[in-house]
Amino acid sequence: MIRMVEDINNVFHRDPAARSHLEVLTCYPGLHALWLHRIAHWFYSVKLYLIARLISHWGRFITGIEIHPGASIGRRFFIDHGMGVVIGETTEIGDDVLLYQGVVLGGTSSEKKKRHPTLGNNVVVGAGAIVLGAITLGEHSKVGAGSVVLHNVPPQATVVGIPARIGGKNTSEELDRLEHAKLPDPIAEAIRLVLKEHDELAKRVTKIESREGITSGADPLVRQKQAIEKEFEETHS
Repeated sequence: MIRMVEDINNVFHRDPAARSHLEVLTCYPGLHALWLHRIAHWFYSVKLYLIARLISHWGRFITGIEIHPGASIGRRFFIDHGMGVVIGETTEIGDDVLLYQGVVLGGTSSEKKKRHPTLGNNVVVGAGAIVLGAITLGEHSKVGAGSVVLHNVPPQATVVGIPARIGGKNTSEELDRLEHAKLPDPIAEAIRLVLKEHDELAKRVTKIESREGITSGADPLVRQKQAIEKEFEETHS
């Protein structure tokens, strides 16, 4: 009962849309999926596998969330919205973890061994993200929406992209939220470096040509380049 009260209070902490206890009890499929998983996980732990799978299957039918009964889940776990979430058998999830809809914690092996991810405490995984294999997401790490994570993620790091790359470290003020409009973009940073290097090389070539008395024609692509650079800076600023 204490764990159930804690789960309900966690919904109010995580979701500003929650208005009443009755609403939380009746309208939050992530909460229902978690409670059904605890029952299924107990049957799984005493080797009553068929009963465990039937409960898990029923939970998937009524919530749209599939959690294998073998998965291990810590306290104050919250699935926001939840439709399409899949959590594999050997997944291990720490405390205070938040998943959004469409997240897949999947395996990459057909062998009967640890083949699903391990999520540390206070991990946040954005909508539609896929985390594959027996990898570890360190404590306070974040995964941007739509990312595909194939390798370990250090604690307090934010990863984005396909495949996911580390975009930076989370500050203490950022640990409790995942603002997708402010996520780092490692690909954009790489392009910025290339553009900056191109500008520096162009300046050096111009100086050499001027010193040698060489006159080159106007670059027919200069306006197009400027337009692309301007659009890039506007969309990634």
